[in-house]
Amino acid sequence: MKRVPVPWLLALWLISGAAWADDELYKTKNCMACHRVDRSSLGPSFKSIAAKYAGDQGAEERLAAKIREGGVGVWGQVPMPAQPQVSAEEAKTLARWILGIQ
Repeated sequence: MKRVPVPWLLALWLISGAAWADDELYKTKNCMACHRVDRSSLGPSFKSIAAKYAGDQGAEERLAAKIREGGVGVWGQVPMPAQPQVSAEEAKTLARWILGIQ
């Protein structure tokens, strides 16, 4: 049996943990009150958001700001309330996760 060096195992664990955290973070930050992954609810689906901003180099920063500050008008007149309980780093993580949905 071939042994895998500990640093490789640690790296794999960290990578998989980060992916899991991104995938689970939206469930703990109030996102599910208005959004779903693959269908519209009160707000647009995460898949629709990802498609709208596909290829947009500044989308991650704008979405992170929108998550924290809220807004209205991009998807209609239903406002997105500000989410101040989401830290700036969490907002970036959420935005990156949303943009990666296919």
